[in-house]
Order: sequence, then C-alpha cells, then structure tokens
Amino acid sequence: MATERVPWLVVGGGIAGVTCAEQLAVQFSENDIYLLTAAPLIKAATNVRQVSRTLEEFSVEEQASSTLERQHPNIRVISSPEVITEDGKHYIYDRLCLCAGARPKLIVDGNPYVLGIRDTDSAKTFQSHLAKARRVVVVGNGGIALELSEESRLGSALGPDWHEGMNLKATQEFSRCIHIEMECEVQRILLSDEFKQLNVPAQAVPPEWPVYVELTNGKLYGCDFIVSATGVVPNVEPFLPGNSFEIGEDGGLKVDDHMRTSVPNIYAAGDICTAAWTPSNLWQQMRLWTQARQMGWYAAKCMAADHLGEKIEMDFCFELFAHVTKFFNYKVILLGKYNAQGLGSDHELMLRCTKGLEYVKVVMQNGRMVGAVLIGETDLEETFENLMLNQMDLSAYGEDLLDPNIDIEDYFD
Repeated sequence: MATERVPWLVVGGGIAGVTCAEQLAVQFSENDIYLLTAAPLIKAATNVRQVSRTLEEFSVEEQASSTLERQHPNIRVISSPEVITEDGKHYIYDRLCLCAGARPKLIVDGNPYVLGIRDTDSAKTFQSHLAKARRVVVVGNGGIALELSEESRLGSALGPDWHEGMNLKATQEFSRCIHIEMECEVQRILLSDEFKQLNVPAQAVPPEWPVYVELTNGKLYGCDFIVSATGVVPNVEPFLPGNSFEIGEDGGLKVDDHMRTSVPNIYAAGDICTAAWTPSNLWQQMRLWTQARQMGWYAAKCMAADHLGEKIEMDFCFELFAHVTKFFNYKVILLGKYNAQGLGSDHELMLRCTKGLEYVKVVMQNGRMVGAVLIGETDLEETFENLMLNQMDLSAYGEDLLDPNIDIEDYFD
C-alpha cells in the first residue's frame, strides 16, 4: 500500500471543509493542503458580504474541485470516501480536520416513500418525485419545511438558492392547497396494503394513495410521498472504529473551544461536531451554512496556532448567534436568543409589525435585549447587534424602543 505523509488533511467538501482548507492554504502557502471529498463537486462560499460585525451574507455554489485548486495552487483535492483511498493510497497526517457534515434525520428508515432533503442530490430526487405527485406531506417546521410550503420557494436551508435551475413543479392535478396540522407528531406510516387492513371507510381518506401518515391527533392522510424535514444526524460513523471520540448528546463529535476533538491532532468543524465548551449567553449551536463557514475558518486558525505553539482567542462570531436568510422573498435575520431559547418564563417580548413590509420581534430580559427576529428591510440589525453585545439597560425606553417614528439607529449611535 502506497503511503504519503501530509501536514494538513481536511475531510469533507462542504462549506466547513472548503473554508478550512482555504484558510490553511493562505496561512501555509508553502505546504500542500489535502482536501478529501466523496463527491465530485465541492461547495464554496461566494459573493461574501459583511452585513455587520457578526452577520455575513454569501451564496453557496457547487464547483468542480479544479476551480478550488486554481484559486489555491497548494490545495490538493482527493475524490475518495476514505482516508485510505480507493486506489489504495494511505495518507498519514500531522493534523486532521473532520468536516463530513450531516445527513437528514428521517422519521423512518428504509421506506421508499420517505425522503430527506439535505444536498443537491437529494433535492434532485425530490424534484423527480414531485413531478408526478398529487399530494405531499411535509413533516417538520424548520427552514426546509417552510421552503417547500412556499409558492416561490426562496430560502436557504440547503444554502442560498438551493433550488436554482430546478423545475419544482408537481403534476397538473396538484392543487397547491396547503393544510397545516399543529401540535402533533407522526404516530406511524402505513403503506397501501397496511392501510387496507385497517378497513377505514373509503370516504374518510379518498382516493387510494401509495402511503399514509397517521398523526398523534388521530387524523390520517394519504399522499404520494413524505418529506422528512425534522433535522439532521452528524456523519460520525465512518470515523468511530479505532478511535475514542467523545460524542455529544446530539450525536456530534465533541469539540473544545479550539475545535479539538478528544483524539489528539484531530479537529472537527461544521455539522459533524458538537460545541462542548460553555457558550456565550447569546450564542447557541445550530447546524446552518453560516456556522459551518465560521467553524471551518476558526478550526483552520486553531490548527495553525497549535502547530506554531501560539495562543489564540475564541473568534468573535461565537459571542452572538447571528444568521441571515430569506423566506417568502423577505430578508430574515435572527440574532441571539431570538426564540427565547433557554430563558424559561423570565423574559418579555416586544413586537412591531407593518403588514406586507416588516416584522420585528425583540426578546428582553432584565431590561436588556437578548434576541431579535427581523423580517424585511428593517435596517435594525447592526443597532440591535450592538445593543445585545453591549448589554445596555434599556428599561427606561420601554415601548419607544420599537417606535417607527424614532430613528433608533441615530439614538444609539
């Protein structure tokens, strides 16, 4: 077996892995950086724009690996699913960063009528099923579920404009009627033959469907296929044999505040990892493109600092959770504890809504702003970001804080 020693090895051709490899390539231009990917294409962040100190907007593009190699001549992309590659080559690394991402968490495995959507391949599978569908059941209430329910299908759970170039049209009989069942879960999924054994009256679930969903509220729906949009599972299994990785409660590889796993000289970033450090009061881990990019960049900085024997402070992006995306053609910005995560009843909400224009929700605790949701062109993101980071006592301002007649940007400038 041929063996090659490499100083820097990154596994995963997604945003975290590519960002990590790019940063290492810049810092160590005299070294070869090896990027191992199982897919023929890599995902790169393009059109990056700094919105505020913690907010970044960017596009996600699938590119041929040769594009990355042209931009960074010291990056070597290896298309293989293993560190011991299919051609029998064995790579021995000095430092390794695992960025293998995650896969959809399906409500049931092995059912041909249950689909997960996570990348462009799975989106194409969804596209082929949708072309023949009369009715689709979407399980979940996150980004992908919203995108699939929206007529214009603009959003970025799979990355900005993930559906670009795809014909997401159903059969002509598809009526575009959206029905929502709230506060319930899927109790079981029945194939057509299993459903017939229930002897349900024909008029209760017309017509005959290939698959049925029974909910915990007792309702039963037939459909052509089901989209499971209930989160993701970190892709850790290929790396567990022979290694003593510590695993987080959510199934990811535990990393410390320098993105180091429990195995020496192995780091992890993006969806595969679980942040095991004590987080800032205003930050939480969510498996999103923005955090994949931030973690990939920071992991490269930590790998370099450890190699050089230097100390490095935790990156500022981990001080405040910040995410920008688009739904229903509106810009959506989430800041801090935007959904009052972990605050219990010890908080209050302030709202401002102008129909068809904007929606502003602010989460306050002890007179201080700790979270916000901004929908539309509010231009409040930078001001609110500063108020959260500074933790200024805003008790004296009360409802005036969201008064549209007060220029809050100038007020707190």
